[in-house]
Amino acid sequence: MNFQRYAIPLVAIALMVWAWQIWGGMGVAFVVSAGVMWALLHFTRMVQTMSRASKRPIGFVDSAVMLHAKLKPGVNLLHVIAMTRALGQLESEANAQPEVFSWRDGTDSVVRCVFVQGKLQSWTLDRPS
Repeated sequence: MNFQRYAIPLVAIALMVWAWQIWGGMGVAFVVSAGVMWALLHFTRMVQTMSRASKRPIGFVDSAVMLHAKLKPGVNLLHVIAMTRALGQLESEANAQPEVFSWRDGTDSVVRCVFVQGKLQSWTLDRPS
């Protein structure tokens, strides 16, 4: 079960109720403005990351070994795209779970990442012999 699916709206409602009880309408306005600001910051980061990734070849990374060393389980796909500054080459079927993306460097070393529900589950580094 995805805990964040329910926790974030419940926390937002609880914050609005608390703000209403403490400050009235001004408190609710503050909580709503803070939520909109958070959403705009997240959207700006996402657009900037995708803009940088669009300027590079799909599935290319400067160093597959360095990418392999930087990866951690549980990070989301947007974070991995931000690290590589390139979209990954999709190796699994479209819209199928788990999703497998790969990034290749100039020496034909390949990092294959497995994402489940958008979170990094596992990865492998394949180097040419």
